[in-house]
Amino acid sequence: MAKKAMVYIQSGGPTSVINSSLYGAIKEAELHSEEISGIYGSLHGIEGLLCDDLIDLGKEDKNTIELLKQTPGSILGTSRHKLPKDYHDKEYSLIIDTLKKHNIGYVFVNGGNDSMDTCAKLSALCKELGLDIKVMGVPKTVDNDLAETDHSNGFGSAAKYIINTVKEIIIDAKCYKKGKVFIIEIMGRNAGWLTAAVDLLPEGLRPDLIYLPENKFDLEKFLSNVKSLYEKKGNAIAAISEGIIFERDESNVRVDSFGHKQLGGAAADLAKIVESRLDLPTRSIELSLPQRAYSFLTSKVDQDETIMCGRLAVQKALEGMSGHMIAIKRVSSKPYQVRFEPVDITKIANVERRVPTSMMVDDTKMADSFKEYCFPLIQGEIPVEYENGVIKSAVLKKVKVQ
Repeated sequence: MAKKAMVYIQSGGPTSVINSSLYGAIKEAELHSEEISGIYGSLHGIEGLLCDDLIDLGKEDKNTIELLKQTPGSILGTSRHKLPKDYHDKEYSLIIDTLKKHNIGYVFVNGGNDSMDTCAKLSALCKELGLDIKVMGVPKTVDNDLAETDHSNGFGSAAKYIINTVKEIIIDAKCYKKGKVFIIEIMGRNAGWLTAAVDLLPEGLRPDLIYLPENKFDLEKFLSNVKSLYEKKGNAIAAISEGIIFERDESNVRVDSFGHKQLGGAAADLAKIVESRLDLPTRSIELSLPQRAYSFLTSKVDQDETIMCGRLAVQKALEGMSGHMIAIKRVSSKPYQVRFEPVDITKIANVERRVPTSMMVDDTKMADSFKEYCFPLIQGEIPVEYENGVIKSAVLKKVKVQ
């Protein structure tokens, strides 16, 4: 079999473990030098293939590759570029030209729902053109909303960060005899998995109220709950998903190429309503980017599974598989065991998995089934290397592929 190169693409929103799947793919590819002629990275997602902007990851130092495991953010750069529906569009010919120019036979797309759409299109195009190019998906999203997989790489670490950060906020909030109404905004457009994670906190160190986008948000009931809590204990703490819907000004909200609104500010808007309607002091806290990009609280379980997904994507592509994503299937929760299984990418692309009603009780707590589901995913710590008190991160040489 003729040797061909591989290219790795990172796409969509980053996570604290996104580079761990790249690490897994690189380490697996290095074991197959008789089949893989080069290990390339596409800069800024699919745009790197569009613009022939590839780097040679084989030129990087071994220590740099090891540091990928504690480096958050997409080290190759990311993109939210949406490919056209029409395979005859010029963009596809540019991509194919780049793949042919560099003798690339293996393409790995690491991302969430929209990225799997890109993966599906590339796989279908290569098949339609009769090209011997295998395209595989590697799961990634803190939102945990990918279909056909028990959970998504990145979710466990983001949940671990949120749980610990919210606990610290609550400890601070309880210092005062008469405090404030705290509204903590957590990522989650249509799926509230991350917000639900705060339910793992013990009584006394958890939010009073939990609001997910899966449930219709009742503003009047929210205000009533807040008032009652504040009168009873001198503070009230609510955790909300950024995607909950209530009447607010969204006239200046940006929309990306996939039609998604740029969310944020829900907590601040709710705080203003609380102050004007209830005349109570408030503090809105938007956890924002750190919840998906904080390497210190990376879950060991999350990192190990992420590395394995990268490795298996390479293995399956070398076996001739294409148009699939490596999914995680839970065997049991006690003890925690999973298996990895390639799933047809068309079952995943543009499909959104939300928190099932069976895992929700009301706006104060989740069901025990959710706790059993989420608890194993936040377990274990990773060793972190520091330099002068600062966590070390990988910095690529970015040697261009000519």
